[in-house]
Amino acid sequence: MRLRACAPKPAEEGAVRLRVLIGAIHPRLAVVLHDLFMVGAAWMLALIARRELWPDAPPLVWFPPELGVVLLAQGAVLWWTGLYRGLWRFASLPDLINIARACLLGTFAVALALFLFNRLEGVPRSVLVLYPPILALLLGLPRLAYRYWKDSRLDLTHDAPAKRVLILGAGRAAEALLRELRQDPRYRVVGLLDDDPKLRGAKIHGYPVLGGIDRLKLIAAETAAEMLLIAIPSATNKEMQRIVEACEETGLPFRTVPRLQDVVAGRLRFVDLKEVAIEDLLGREPVALDWTAIRLGLAGRHLVVTGGGGSIGSELCRQLARLGPASLTILEHSEYNLYRIEQELKGDFPDLVLHLVLGDVCEEEVCRRALARAKAEIVFHAAAYKHVPLLEGQVRSALRNNLLGTARMAQASLEAGVSTFVLISTDKAVNPTSVMGASKRAAERLLAQLSGMGSTRLITVRFGNVLDSAGSVVPLFREQIARGGPVTVTHPEIERYFMTIPEACQLILQAAVIGQGGEIFALDMGEPVKIRYLAEQMIRLAGKVPGKDIAIVYTGLRPGEKLCEELFHHDEQRLPTRHPKILECRPEPQALPEWRRLLAETERAVAACDEARLEELLSLWVPGYRRERALLERPHLRVIPKS
Repeated sequence: MRLRACAPKPAEEGAVRLRVLIGAIHPRLAVVLHDLFMVGAAWMLALIARRELWPDAPPLVWFPPELGVVLLAQGAVLWWTGLYRGLWRFASLPDLINIARACLLGTFAVALALFLFNRLEGVPRSVLVLYPPILALLLGLPRLAYRYWKDSRLDLTHDAPAKRVLILGAGRAAEALLRELRQDPRYRVVGLLDDDPKLRGAKIHGYPVLGGIDRLKLIAAETAAEMLLIAIPSATNKEMQRIVEACEETGLPFRTVPRLQDVVAGRLRFVDLKEVAIEDLLGREPVALDWTAIRLGLAGRHLVVTGGGGSIGSELCRQLARLGPASLTILEHSEYNLYRIEQELKGDFPDLVLHLVLGDVCEEEVCRRALARAKAEIVFHAAAYKHVPLLEGQVRSALRNNLLGTARMAQASLEAGVSTFVLISTDKAVNPTSVMGASKRAAERLLAQLSGMGSTRLITVRFGNVLDSAGSVVPLFREQIARGGPVTVTHPEIERYFMTIPEACQLILQAAVIGQGGEIFALDMGEPVKIRYLAEQMIRLAGKVPGKDIAIVYTGLRPGEKLCEELFHHDEQRLPTRHPKILECRPEPQALPEWRRLLAETERAVAACDEARLEELLSLWVPGYRRERALLERPHLRVIPKS
């Protein structure tokens, strides 16, 4: 009863709806009335102009009888051409072109209507010539004036004055950014810079191209710029490094538009400004993939990812989910990581058939049941321990997870008739000096022995460091910088290969569809990067000065670390593949005698926690590996202190 008493009466409901309707159509109604008034004014001005041009013309008649026909015919054409679907606030050249088209078509419609009305009696033909340009001016000028007023007036809701900005780049991205900034009262563009000499002195939307980026510091001072905006999404990494160095010399804050691959993928727009990230400077050039082959090989298949909650595994799951698999099964031993990737995938891909297995790849029955439940067709084995110094004292755990876990999953895949098994390896497996690298090399050799024993294609993909992955130097440096330093680097000359997580996963997918079985694929990692340079750039991107605001401390190589990583063994041939960024590593034939006995002994030593025996077995798995190679001479502690 109470609810019924509170319900509005039908008459009140009708009044509310009427007010809503009037409020919705009011702005459009005002525009329509304005345009109809301008139509009448244009017709009368055309009559007046004819009278002035031809003095012997008949006397002017105010509000002639044909005016109503003109209003109806022209108004119908204005509505039909869609003139009222646009907003005056964003009137631009396309709107003016549409107005001109509406005026010309309207003139023909008016002439036809007047011919039917009175055979054009008393309507001078010259009026039909003068009428359309006058109407175009009367319709276009108010719209442009309104937009100019909205763009130029001060926004009283912002207390802070507009920030003076310089845009670096004068291409399409810069033009799109400029159009957005003109409508944002927080920014005031003072000019653009571009290295193209043909653009010097040119203007984009009225803003001049002031010179090349090499003159940034001088021009920024001359224009009193307060912020720099980098609008060159297609810039290579070397170009970005040069641009960022020029920005840093000015001492001004700077932002950038997203990279081209993010825009093409639809993840971001050119106008979504962001801080320059370390991957913009160290990430490699965009890789063109054969997505047709990848989709044909993976779409509609039952896929399994082990270690699917880790850095590489979780990104693999995201990439695979986009391809439309029949199902995706994630095997992960970390409850939190499994929960996190489950929530993300369910939110982004609600139609994905997702199976979750909380378990250990080192347990044979877990692997068998996971593959049987998933009806697995393709397995990506990303489960592994990878922290080099930590694993130096954990030989048992390293071999159990990295070697025996691979053996369990590979053997279960062979028994289940899986079509493809992909092992994700590392450059640290090449001439290993660490327990982690040796355990991954042992897994590579084991997979080579299993290859050909069934119908399963066993493929290994090897690559180097991944930017911002868990346990890598990037998140460590970021935390150290946030605390005020110092940033710790093990050696001034240490260098590593880097690639981004999405790129690494995409190349893994590409290798999975081009491999025939038994191959070891190495991803082209480009040029190695000194960790010292990485630390310095991250400090600068945080708005600090290396050695002044944030100290850099050189702590010496840790156990198992090498100064330089390698992607190929000395006895491996490097063969091209169908993809220019993927190379096949074909080793000289190396038999692994009695590998079954070696695997069984490793299992027994792991079960018995016999670290000494595991050290001996590791040397048998990887001939030439010696633990003492990891104990490199540690340099004296060196510090670049804060001044």
